[in-house]
Amino acid sequence: TRVDPAVEQGTVKVDAQLDGELPRGARPDLTIDGTIELERLDDVIYVGRPAFGQENNTVGIFKLVSGSSEALRTPVKLGRSSVNSIEIVNGLQPGDQVILSDTSAWDAHERIRLN
Repeated sequence: TRVDPAVEQGTVKVDAQLDGELPRGARPDLTIDGTIELERLDDVIYVGRPAFGQENNTVGIFKLVSGSSEALRTPVKLGRSSVNSIEIVNGLQPGDQVILSDTSAWDAHERIRLN
């Protein structure tokens, strides 16, 4: 198996050798859609990747205060990440609601009110 190191228009080329008897419709240079799983993390808390979040850093994420229209900046330790999500090592619990968009306009504030 060979993986092309370049991404072209969101696509990575992979050469694969298939074992066993091939179906009658199999032809060279066919295109397939698939997912390559490099690693699986079990029993972790994760959220969508924040606009400002990098692996293995502690960041301040605004967490919504239950039953109110406010959010408090909360220190959150991030772990490993994928393209779309990032592991929460510390600072959030399952069910917490957070703001993942760019909140840099409110860097000077620890509490914000949502409309």
